[in-house]
Amino acid sequence: MPHKAIIGRLVAGLLITGLASCTVPESRRLSGPTPPSRAEPRAALPAKSVWQARKVETDATNVPGGRLHIVKRGETGIAIARAYGVEWAKLAAANRLSPPYLLEIGDRLLLPTANQVAAQQAAMSVEERARSFTLQIDDIITGGEPAISPATAKSAVRSAPRIASVVPLPALAGDAPRFAWPVDGRILSGFGAKPGGRFNDGVNLKASAGAPVRAAGDGVVAYAGAAIPGFGNLLLIKHAGGWVSAYGHNEALLVARGKRIARGDIIARAGATGSVTEPQVHFELRNGRTPIDPQKVIGGR
Repeated sequence: MPHKAIIGRLVAGLLITGLASCTVPESRRLSGPTPPSRAEPRAALPAKSVWQARKVETDATNVPGGRLHIVKRGETGIAIARAYGVEWAKLAAANRLSPPYLLEIGDRLLLPTANQVAAQQAAMSVEERARSFTLQIDDIITGGEPAISPATAKSAVRSAPRIASVVPLPALAGDAPRFAWPVDGRILSGFGAKPGGRFNDGVNLKASAGAPVRAAGDGVVAYAGAAIPGFGNLLLIKHAGGWVSAYGHNEALLVARGKRIARGDIIARAGATGSVTEPQVHFELRNGRTPIDPQKVIGGR
């Protein structure tokens, strides 16, 4: 299951370019079949699929009550928030942003002054400051969309939730798809609450290093990269009906953002990237932003 990874203020600059820490799945062995070994060639991660937000220039102008930042092409809400030392959720709330959180070039975002930010951080504990700079899958879903032109935004399909992509992803029509398991390995960690107040938003499936990871359903690749080190090489796929699937700890990603795929297509090679010590796949299904136990949706475990 995901564990909270503490990130200090010193890494805030890295978060501006899309690098951050996140929760990491635990390893808890349960009984089940072992995955078959498949001798298939491995492929490298396509360079264009790596997600990076444009570096934000902190050139906001002072206005009564705060600072005003004008959104530039390619900037993301997450990157803007990190650049000014503000939590993304608070920035979204202060500017009354709502799903799909799609920023347009030229948007004006109100931010607190540097003194206000410093005062807020001084009142926080070290742990609270670290948590405010923790990036998770939800952040990518809500704040990772690079800003686009107003004309493009008007023509975009604004169905919530939207997920990080260079350009708006194509619409997917139809009801919730029929899903399948991405690998055949046994469950190492199941869905739900764990000791110590932790929670696994998906399941961790044992896999052989380099084993093929297959798409759980038809959809469009919405994110492919390593912006959340706890999950290593991570894929997010947008499906019909507002569903999203996630695949973490991959050795290599074999598809790029925007690619349409069919259920069963090989999308990655299993590995032990991120904060795990043995090959596995962290697999999530989300209805919108809400994590759903894959065993209840797919069955067969």
